[in-house]
Parts: sequence; structure tokens; C-alpha cells
Amino acid sequence: MAIALRCARLVDVEAGEVLPDRTVLVEGDRIVSVRPGAEPVPGGIRLIDLGRATLAPGLIDLHTHLVGIAACGDYLQELRQSAARQALEAVAHARDTLAAGFTTVRDLGVYRAFVDVALRDAIADGIVTGPRMAVAGAYVTVSTGGGMLTGLAHDITLPREHRFGAVRDVHDVRERVREILHGGADLIKLIVTGAVLTTGTHPGAPELTEEQIRAAVEEAGWYGAHVAAHAHGAEGIKRAVRAGVRSIEHGTEIDDECIDLMLRHGTYLSADIWWSDWWTQHAGSFDDEQRAKNDEATERQRQAFAKAVRAGVRIGFGTDAGGFPHGLQARQLATMCDLGMTTMQALRAATLTSAECMGWQDRVGSIAPGKYADLVATPGDPRDPASYTDIRFVMRGGAVVRDELTAGPA
Repeated sequence: MAIALRCARLVDVEAGEVLPDRTVLVEGDRIVSVRPGAEPVPGGIRLIDLGRATLAPGLIDLHTHLVGIAACGDYLQELRQSAARQALEAVAHARDTLAAGFTTVRDLGVYRAFVDVALRDAIADGIVTGPRMAVAGAYVTVSTGGGMLTGLAHDITLPREHRFGAVRDVHDVRERVREILHGGADLIKLIVTGAVLTTGTHPGAPELTEEQIRAAVEEAGWYGAHVAAHAHGAEGIKRAVRAGVRSIEHGTEIDDECIDLMLRHGTYLSADIWWSDWWTQHAGSFDDEQRAKNDEATERQRQAFAKAVRAGVRIGFGTDAGGFPHGLQARQLATMCDLGMTTMQALRAATLTSAECMGWQDRVGSIAPGKYADLVATPGDPRDPASYTDIRFVMRGGAVVRDELTAGPA
């Protein structure tokens, strides 16, 4: 059945403006047209009148972890859960993410390989409800690096699914990339430097060589897949950009040379600049090492982000959801504005630019004919980034999955 969505305002992220009084026609899972609200709706079409609400494209998060224990710094709890339990918990995480208006995500890595592939496929098959997903399958990481479960006794061997992406040399990298893509992943996630939450690693220290990174990019390219690089330290960032990765995740120590390289290569920045605000209120959930590394990184990351914005680096929207409870991602929009972006620029980062980073700009990221009918609505002022934390209506692929604007009492 065709549907017409009438709204008082519509966010046109392609034009960078808010349009008054519009009607969006949807047929099946696609947008058919966008027209002035005064034009009559053709007969036989269901009309959903959103009243004074603002309609916007479904939001996109380039950096989530829907699979795994959320908001917990003790990664060894991964070993206390079965794959089945993780998958079932991920169903709830996916539901919360979609309800918050995020209709598309990149899920950037799991400690237990390929549970994210199963979740993506279950959503695509209509078995469970959640956002469109592009998944990384497993981390490609050095054997004691930022993408491993560390802190175990030296004589304990992890099951293979928990060390699936561990590498030692260039040959290993090529083999792991192929195996991960053959296992159903859409993209590759490299752990190029140490990590804030991984015990014993140093966020500023590079962990993969430029040759290894380039091998991953080249191998993934044969399959039409992009590479996202977890990279905090400047040296790791430079190696990753020179080697041709699609995006830098975190980007804590970006310097002028990093920015010049990113501009030259067209590299996207996906920086989780909000989650430290949540961390500050819940620091007791993390150990002393994690707190110290996070405290050291937070302000440097935010300064680096502001510098990248001023320089014109391609800014996507990635939050590292899973480090905090799922469904809170839109709070980062206000932080992006605090660091130099306008609300429209931040919203474009969370829609059109993120779609481009994924290579999905032909299907998501804006309200345009031919794209998926992934739409969200808020009753708030579209010029206020906080409005997008109050999503009351969500449509994914033409199906209404949340409606607190027009639905009457049960």
C-alpha cells in the first residue's frame, strides 16, 4: 500500500535547508516523490499526518557495536556468555538503535567472530527488527593488540572465534581479510593502534605497519569492500591514510600532517566525541587504567575534531555505541555543534556524508526519490541539535516501526 507522509517541515540535507509544508510519497520500501503539502494526495493512498513535526532522513551511525556487552569495561565478560546469548542481547540493542532514529549503521567489529553477520541477516530477513547493517565480522589486530581480549593468564588459549582476526605479518593480513569477507562481512575493521579500553595497550602506539594496512586495503578492494581503521595515535593515523583506508575511527591525535593527508586522500573521520560525557557519569564501571587513558584522550580528541572540521575534512557520524547504552547516539550531534559545526552540518554528517562513506549514497542518507523510505520525525526545532534526541516517529523501508505522533490510545 502506498503511503503519504505530510509534515510541517522537511530537512533537505542535500540542499542544506529546512523546507516548509511537504508531503513525501512512499510506495513499497522506496520514496516516490517529495511535493508541496498543499497538493492533494492521490486517491487510494494512506495519509499519515505528522502535524507540526519535522521529517528528516533516517540517521546513520558509522561506528556501533550492537553485539557484545554494552556499557561495560570488563571485556572478559565476553567469555562468560554464549554466542546465542550475545545474539539475543544484540536483538535488543538493534531495536533500541532503530527506535532512536538510526535506520542504518556500520557495526565495526565483534570479539566473537561473525555474530554480527547473523544479526544483520536476521534483520534483513525480517526475523527481528533493527537498522540496516554493514558489518565487519571480526577485528583484524595484532595478537596482543587493541582488538583482542587481553588480561588473561599467559597459559590460557582463547577459542578461535575470539582470535579469528589476529595477525602477525602481511601474509596473515591478506588471509584474515579474505576469510572475514568470505564469512559474510561487508567491510574490514583494522585495529591500527592501541585502545583506551584494552588492558595493556597504548592508544598512541601503532600496532600495524603501513605495509600490513596497505595489504588489507588491497585485498578488501578485490571484493569491493572498504576498510575502517581504529587509530588514536598520529603515526597510526598517517600510516592508515597513506595506505588508503576509507575512514579513521577515533582520530584522537590528529595533527596538521594527518589533516593534510586526509584531505589529499579524501579520508573520512568518524570520531566518538560524545561518549566521554556518558563516561564521566559512569566512570565507576571502568578500571584505573581505562579511566586514566580516557581522561588523557578526551580533550585531545575534541581539539583534533574541531581542527579537522575547520580544515574541511570529510566528517561522518560515528559514536562507538556499545561503549555506552544503545539508543543514545543522537546526543553526539550537540557535541559536534559545540566543536564548530552547524546543526545542518552535523545532521549532514549523520546522514548524507555517512552514506557516502559507506558507499550507500544511492540508497540512504537523504529524502529523495528512489532511496529507501528511511525517515524519522521530531516535534522539536530542527535548528536545535537536541531535537534529534527526541525522535517520535521512525519509518524503515516504508514500514512504520515507531509512531508517537499520530497513534491514538490503545
